[in-house]
Amino acid sequence: MLETVREVPHGIDAIRASGTVTKEDYQRVVEPLLDAARRENRRIRLLYQAGPELHGFSPAAMWEDTKVGLASLRLFEGCAVVTDIGWIRDLSRLGAFLVSCPVRVFNGDEWEKAVAWLNGLPEGPGVAHRLDADSGVLVIDVRQPLRVQDFDALAVTVDAWIEQHNDLRGLVVHARAFPGWQNLPSLIRHVRFVHDHHRKIERVALAADSVLGDIVPHLAKHFVHAEVAKFDYQDLDKAVSWTTGAPATR
Repeated sequence: MLETVREVPHGIDAIRASGTVTKEDYQRVVEPLLDAARRENRRIRLLYQAGPELHGFSPAAMWEDTKVGLASLRLFEGCAVVTDIGWIRDLSRLGAFLVSCPVRVFNGDEWEKAVAWLNGLPEGPGVAHRLDADSGVLVIDVRQPLRVQDFDALAVTVDAWIEQHNDLRGLVVHARAFPGWQNLPSLIRHVRFVHDHHRKIERVALAADSVLGDIVPHLAKHFVHAEVAKFDYQDLDKAVSWTTGAPATR
């Protein structure tokens, strides 16, 4: 069964699973939660607890879970899964890579830690960016796994500049090591960002220390219109200078 847990801070919705979860449980507990969020125009921070007393899900419940989840992904701001059950932990980690909201798995005794994480959402950006109006160069500092929101923010900055200036002189990616993507939608959004903008960017510089930094410029030449060059992480100024068209000694 599914039951609503009331003893959580305001702004968090909590559900506990036990016994055998059925389709009727989703209709009784989950669907009203989603309907309320739509009416109140709010996003959901969900804490989902599955203790050792959970036996499993009926086939109809698994289908309902999939159907409801796919139809309501945009309502979720984050999901914390609290459980020691191995297969639920594994499925949750897989799901975290496939959905657009952040998902984190906690041990069964980490309820308070899960609540604190949900209270801290939204998480900080995976990248910070700044656009120099004099040189027309966008510098991106990569810090954490990349998210859909990061590319949405980049697109707003780049599109506004291109609308006024027709193109972007250069783009510099500054990262010690590439941290990857938060999930599959983030990777897809990255690809779309490159597809939508690469013909409007003249030069791309990668200032990084990772092995990936040596490989990316060679690969990028086959996929992007811009000229691409690699610099060491500490040579950010040289990378920026090169993107402006000025000579940069290595």
